[in-house]
Amino acid sequence: MAEPMRKYVAEAAGTFAVVFAGTGAIVINDVSNGTITHVGIASTFGLVVMAMIYAVGEVSGAHLNPAVTVGFILARRLPVRYALPYILSQLAGAFTASGVLRFLFPSHRTLGATVPAGSDLQSFVLEAILTAILMFVILSVSSGAKEKGLIAGIAVGGVIAFEAMFAGPICGASMNPARSLAPAVVSGQFRSLWIYLIAPIIGAASCAPWHGWMFRGPHPRTR
Repeated sequence: MAEPMRKYVAEAAGTFAVVFAGTGAIVINDVSNGTITHVGIASTFGLVVMAMIYAVGEVSGAHLNPAVTVGFILARRLPVRYALPYILSQLAGAFTASGVLRFLFPSHRTLGATVPAGSDLQSFVLEAILTAILMFVILSVSSGAKEKGLIAGIAVGGVIAFEAMFAGPICGASMNPARSLAPAVVSGQFRSLWIYLIAPIIGAASCAPWHGWMFRGPHPRTR
């Protein structure tokens, strides 16, 4: 298999796992009368991202998120030619995961789609800031477009878990357009979807320049 194709398959598989486990935890929590709990859902998202970083990080960098890919592009850590294939691969994985969950739980109304608990503005600002923090950590523990060493999975998974833990009840703490788009489309729940498509991109994009300014060190780009 050609090297670029390995990257795309890795992104699709990794994003499938994140959406399947993360939104699956939400669905199963609903159908089991809260057995998993909010803390369990937040932990599931953090743990599955950590696991996928270790599983496919050496192949594709384990972006698993269109906003993260945009952040790497703007930070000049990833060649622009990878942007569209990475994002399409992530969307393919996310939609496959939501499709499987629809098959397994045909009566569930939302399939874990993200919806604001408060105002749209409140969730928009939260999502942008949460994603900026996530992107800052990712850029700090990565070399080129790839995470480095054992610390990367723990650091990134930990950020996702704690952000989901404190902000999830208000905005859903998506930080990932693919994670929000797939369950929304498959379940037909489009309320405030624009927030989760735009705010994470803004958050990740805004992080790249000030992260570069803060560290001012050269970072290798993947070829």
